[in-house]
Amino acid sequence: MNPGDPGRLSLPVIAVVGPTGSGKSDLGVELALALDGEVINADALQFYRGMDIGTAKITVNERQGVPHHLLDIMDVTEEASVADFQAECRARIEDIHSRGKRAIMVGGSGLYVRAALDILEFPGTDPAVRRRLEQEFDEVGLASLRSRLEEVDPVSAARLADARRVIRALEVHQLTGRPFSSFMPRREYHQPAVQIGLAVDRDLLRERLAQRVHRMVDAGLLQEVERLGTAGLRDGRTASRALGYSQFLKVIDGEASVREAAEETIVATRQFARRQLTWFRADPRIQWLDWQDPELVAKAVELARRT
Repeated sequence: MNPGDPGRLSLPVIAVVGPTGSGKSDLGVELALALDGEVINADALQFYRGMDIGTAKITVNERQGVPHHLLDIMDVTEEASVADFQAECRARIEDIHSRGKRAIMVGGSGLYVRAALDILEFPGTDPAVRRRLEQEFDEVGLASLRSRLEEVDPVSAARLADARRVIRALEVHQLTGRPFSSFMPRREYHQPAVQIGLAVDRDLLRERLAQRVHRMVDAGLLQEVERLGTAGLRDGRTASRALGYSQFLKVIDGEASVREAAEETIVATRQFARRQLTWFRADPRIQWLDWQDPELVAKAVELARRT
């Protein structure tokens, strides 16, 4: 099949998913080399310029000449948006396929992966409507808002407990006339796709994550956080809460030692990996491969070519 052939446009998007520390970035590069592909980043924290050590961002040398998209596209003061990512990622996929290449999405941010792959709508917002609802919450309380939500969207009313989400559900209904629950994602691909998951040994992953955090510290994580602090890291709602960065801001503030911050980062990273596994294991469409299989790359290439 020649580049530019319309048939290339129907080829599946390849998504490499799994928990942090499982080797997704390396597999993405190997797949791109084998399939004449380009990689699209789907790790929300790797969007940020300068957040390199703490996010284990793949280096230029490690990319082996493979083009990588949606890395280093935001300042740490900006807030990542799933809706914006969806539009940008799909545009990159279309461009890559139109040039006769294979689009290979790599990342562990589950919602971002689903936003790119699945039929998923993002209703808009209206600051004025939001303010009115927030004012109403201040005046009459959550119970009154939940009662209103039950009338127009009983499904969301049964699922949502905190004020912020109840307000968002009411805002969406006022803006669209549709219940917020109608926007919930379905496990239905927006375009052909194959998801390859890296199945890990959990005990081994726990140890690997601890070692990785210690290597980050040795590589200068504290200094990276200090540099980003001068660039407005604390003002970034997303970036400032990132694993490692929030912990090492405490070191800068004199609230923790480097050892304490490292241990807290290890614990938080392990918890995050468990949540990722829970998220991805819930998707029956993912085809799992052993992360330590000597034939991992060959099997992943076969899956990509077979689908």
